[in-house]
Amino acid sequence: MVKAVISGYYGFKNFGDESILSVLCNHLKSLNVDVTVLSCDTEYTSASNLVKAINRFDIFNVIGTIKECDVLISGGGSLLQDVTSFNSLIYYSFIIALGIIFNKKVIIFAQGIGPLRKNISKLLVKNLLKHCSYISVRDEKSQELLNEWNITSDLVCDPVYSIDISSGRGFGTVGVQLRDFSSMNYNLLQKLAQLICAKFSDKRIEVYSLQHKVDFSVCSKFVSLVKNIKPDIDINIVSEDIINKISHLEYFIGMRYHSLLVALKAGVKTCAINYDIKVDKIASEYNIPKISMTADENFEKIYQELLALDTEKIYNLANSKKFNWTEFDKVL
Repeated sequence: MVKAVISGYYGFKNFGDESILSVLCNHLKSLNVDVTVLSCDTEYTSASNLVKAINRFDIFNVIGTIKECDVLISGGGSLLQDVTSFNSLIYYSFIIALGIIFNKKVIIFAQGIGPLRKNISKLLVKNLLKHCSYISVRDEKSQELLNEWNITSDLVCDPVYSIDISSGRGFGTVGVQLRDFSSMNYNLLQKLAQLICAKFSDKRIEVYSLQHKVDFSVCSKFVSLVKNIKPDIDINIVSEDIINKISHLEYFIGMRYHSLLVALKAGVKTCAINYDIKVDKIASEYNIPKISMTADENFEKIYQELLALDTEKIYNLANSKKFNWTEFDKVL
């Protein structure tokens, strides 16, 4: 039996990363691969995915586990970048280096490469990736960077496209997904609250906290603003069963990329809060309305654009994409 070790931002209960891990684990298990995940919360990861998990910071155990495996898989997400933290780049590079040193097959899985601001970061990543068995990237910019380095890669869609989501769009519930971010501000929250109260006061409002430690505070602020405008509105914060909840919404206003992807796959009328280039890209691809972090748009126009969305067209487009496992599977 092939033994695989998966390294990534796992166990932190970030909705997008945990969704990617779920897709990856399910695929590997379908191929009868023995899976071990490096996680910061081993109990959570093991229970959620029915796989073995070891503490990602238990270095001696990590070294021993990689030494005994056949394949090391790094990804998905944006692991190889130094904007968030140079230390995190060193960690993920160290894990990849272990796989190379122990002569294991190393797969870079659906990653975004960069941004890399430091020359030492570029040198490190470039030299590591040259020794990997297979690389797939999730965006054109990453592939262009690797092409400059004469490193071959496959451009793939996000693995979460592989999740089967039924078209369960319902009526009567509006979802709002918010996350804390450096550009988050009172003006945006206030205008969103006004929009909800003006246009959706007869609906049930679900506010999604997708990474509790990061999201809950801003979600609570938003709920308070809504309640101040309309005290009797039905609004609650939700942090569990997210995919099922989003798939049964009538309308969705979201920030995080993977929450938007789930809503689009379910054919929900969706509006994006554009805090990041990846959100701008998916909003443009599906031609859905966007709200900037400065919130200087005409919100009446945004609302009318939301109403006018062709949900069947969105559903069909989103579900026409499937993750291509062919080259990945050849390496195992």
